[in-house]
Amino acid sequence: MEKYLEKLPQDFKCLIYYLRELADNKGLPVYIVGGMVRDLLLDFKNLDLDIVVEGDGIGFAEDFARIHRAKLIRHRRFGTATAILKPGLKIDIATARKESYPEPACLPQVIPGILKDDLFRRDFSINAMAIKISGNDFGRLVDLFKGRDDLIGRKIRVLHDLSFVDDPTRILRAARFEKRYNFRIETRTMRLLKEATQKRMLEKVESQRLRDELILSLKEDNPLKLIRRIKTLAGLRFISVNLSFSRKSERLLRNIAREIAWFKKAHTRRRQLDFWLIYFMGVVDCLSAGDVSKVCKKFVFSRGEEKRIIGYKKINRRFILALRQSKVSPADIYTLLEPLSYEVIILLKAKYRNHYLDKHIIDFFEHYNGMRLHVSGDDLNKLGLKPGPRYQKIFKKVLKSRLNGMINTREEELRLIKKMVH
Repeated sequence: MEKYLEKLPQDFKCLIYYLRELADNKGLPVYIVGGMVRDLLLDFKNLDLDIVVEGDGIGFAEDFARIHRAKLIRHRRFGTATAILKPGLKIDIATARKESYPEPACLPQVIPGILKDDLFRRDFSINAMAIKISGNDFGRLVDLFKGRDDLIGRKIRVLHDLSFVDDPTRILRAARFEKRYNFRIETRTMRLLKEATQKRMLEKVESQRLRDELILSLKEDNPLKLIRRIKTLAGLRFISVNLSFSRKSERLLRNIAREIAWFKKAHTRRRQLDFWLIYFMGVVDCLSAGDVSKVCKKFVFSRGEEKRIIGYKKINRRFILALRQSKVSPADIYTLLEPLSYEVIILLKAKYRNHYLDKHIIDFFEHYNGMRLHVSGDDLNKLGLKPGPRYQKIFKKVLKSRLNGMINTREEELRLIKKMVH
């Protein structure tokens, strides 16, 4: 396995050798586990570095963070910690642990264990492998549950019969891994999955955990394919009992994918969008505004996420008709679209596929959005105007003239302001 570690970027390889040195100094067995091991074997890129320590994982993480001046976030209940070295570079370090579930679909109770316990608690065999990075057998693959055989056989397989009962979110993960790698859910696992869905186990899971899994699903390369698969395997009642994902919904998600591809290509310097949020709004598009509001509260979305979702559902027919007109002034386009998030605008472009609406949105992104005036409050102050609500009214009128091409330079802006105040 050492040859697989050589495929990692240099900074990750350095981190692993630092971890090895610390582990050997402390006399602790330390392993890379989970998704990175799976993806190294599959030759997929994965830079989520998860470490398991047979011993005090948090203490090991504290020593590592102190040496490397990393920020450390501890989760003592689960015996885990996250060391953040810089933006985009972090390590999750955990004590090898054994889990038990006092009730179905609840969070587990955790006690320290050995590596075998830690691997057995994982969702699927392909995620239950480890690479040792301490001691003389550095780079040795630990595969106690035939995960490598399942990678070769392209199978998704759970490790025990209560897997989907203990943690029903594994239903969503099974679909995600199946579609990501073009694998198949093996026969016994499929039977257990169906038994769990018949008992509506997903609906018993804490809503925030469902939200997190759903977001991960919508961040996959082909969310439509995955949502369609989840619907087939388990239905979508866990989102809303009133949600029906129809052919119309599928068509909308395909359009969203096209518009996201357009935005990425045409606007490389714009801020990074929450593309998963656009897909989510597409999934729940068929619901009423009231039902969407209930979903937002159920999933405890952030204030910004909820504002964008609810804001989209408040857009009415008159708004869309205005954007569909052939002749709309730049100032009116700006007034309509500027208050909306980029995510909502992309969704409108995907849903209302109309030549003029499409053109107005393109013009907004390419010309009007972000337009700034040359003048400022200091200029108004020099003209004898005291700061107050009148400033905003003046700037609004000047911006409208600027958008409509009536003025362009700072001098023209000042002349227009002088006419307005004298």
